Amino acid sequence: MADPVIAQKAPYGIELTPGDYYWCSCGKSLKQPFCDGSHKGGEFSPKKFTVEKAEKVFLCGCKMSKNAPFCDGAHKSL
Repeated sequence: MADPVIAQKAPYGIELTPGDYYWCSCGKSLKQPFCDGSHKGGEFSPKKFTVEKAEKVFLCGCKMSKNAPFCDGAHKSL
């Protein structure tokens, strides 16, 4: 399996409202940290996640988190 593109070596802290979201796992999206379809034709696919209440979340920017789409600090070892 290919490695994803590292979009940034820090999380994206974002205020989200309730709903479904699609996190970019390939790192190629121009709408980081969300999917814009740039993965098409490759081996990556977006990760769907649901937000139940309005809250600030920290989404992985390096694409290496073991807790995707959420940051687990993996960027600190890059």
